[in-house]
Amino acid sequence: MAGYAHDEAEWAPYGSPAAVVRPRTAEEVQRVVRACLDHGAPVVTRGAGTGLSGGANAVDGAVVLSTEAMTAIKEIDPLERLAVVEPGVVNDDLRAACAKQDLWYPPDPASAPWSTIGGNVATNAGGLCCVKYGVTRDYVLGLQFVTGTGELVRVGRRTAKGVAGYDLTGLLVGSEGTLGVITEVTVRLRPSRAPEHTVAGYFSSLVDAGHAVAAVAAAGVVPSALELIDRYCLEAVDAWKHMGLSTEADVVVLGRTDAPGKAGEEEAETIRRCFEGAGATWAVRSTDQQEADALFAARRLAYPALERLGPVLTEDICVPKSAVPEMLGRIHAIAERHETLIANIAHAGDGNLHPLLITPPDDELARARAQAAFHDIITEALALGGTVTGEHGVGLLKREGLLAEVGPEVMALNRAVKDALDPRGLFNPGKVLGS
Repeated sequence: MAGYAHDEAEWAPYGSPAAVVRPRTAEEVQRVVRACLDHGAPVVTRGAGTGLSGGANAVDGAVVLSTEAMTAIKEIDPLERLAVVEPGVVNDDLRAACAKQDLWYPPDPASAPWSTIGGNVATNAGGLCCVKYGVTRDYVLGLQFVTGTGELVRVGRRTAKGVAGYDLTGLLVGSEGTLGVITEVTVRLRPSRAPEHTVAGYFSSLVDAGHAVAAVAAAGVVPSALELIDRYCLEAVDAWKHMGLSTEADVVVLGRTDAPGKAGEEEAETIRRCFEGAGATWAVRSTDQQEADALFAARRLAYPALERLGPVLTEDICVPKSAVPEMLGRIHAIAERHETLIANIAHAGDGNLHPLLITPPDDELARARAQAAFHDIITEALALGGTVTGEHGVGLLKREGLLAEVGPEVMALNRAVKDALDPRGLFNPGKVLGS
């Protein structure tokens, strides 16, 4: 059971589960929940365990309910442009199945090759293309789930429009397993996209790179991706995968546009000019698709590559786009103040920044400095009108930050919702709202 006790969140506490169950049907999930109600055992639901906030960490005596065996893609409907899947379906597997019918499921977290749709729904995951296409909640039409009283229910719809009753589907998305166990997801699909144009810009500082991001937004371009990756990340990926990546810049910003035809070429050129105007030492529209894909692959591999260097504490703040340059500058200052190595990747186009705090193994003083830096980053993000999490969730690591962001009155509203849907406090105790 040790392999099911925690997710990928560094330093998030976890307990010892009493059991791990791997149901294969919604009815089996329901039976597990009812048995746990009878015995007073908490339920911690887990997908692939790729979370970065401790949201899937076990508590002592809990039953860890793994959805890894629930992997059926039940339906892909090209006319209605929807798919019905079980929660254990891997994100990239759904995207590949949709592509065979010239359809596309947009949410694409960097963990898409490993993370599951159920986990993506639980954390309202984002990804590289959400700057233009939105996050998981924008694509979830309906859910089947087991309630805190052991009932198996459906919420949501399959129609293009629908406003009947409260939006319980939207409420479940991002609830991190605290309100029910999701057993089926109906998602909205889009038509396949035109080929993307890629623009790369090299910058000598994080602040200059941030100004490039703000410039693209000010120019009115909505890129299909606008990602930031610094030298630390590129070097770590190259040392691991030997991809021959350039490290001629301190920061690389990658832009993409999927507008069709001439409009896409014009948008790509606008992005390139924005990079140049913000101080890029080099900016070019890529004509080598393999090279462009390698840079985006490096962006996805940055986190596991850095993990090879030592424990990595991952941030997930989001600030207004106009505040990206200032926030990146403040992150740099925090790193110097706390003598902590902070690498940076970001879904920069929508202000979702992922500072990665790296410490040597078994260095408790470095760990303490990194944790102080982690909290300072949250404080600075809130000071700039931001939020404590853009896509990873609150879990265990951001509970204090959530209170600081929303205040006690809104926290009380959240607790009232939790009490209404999970009156016995069965699901994922201690997460998000605390005990």
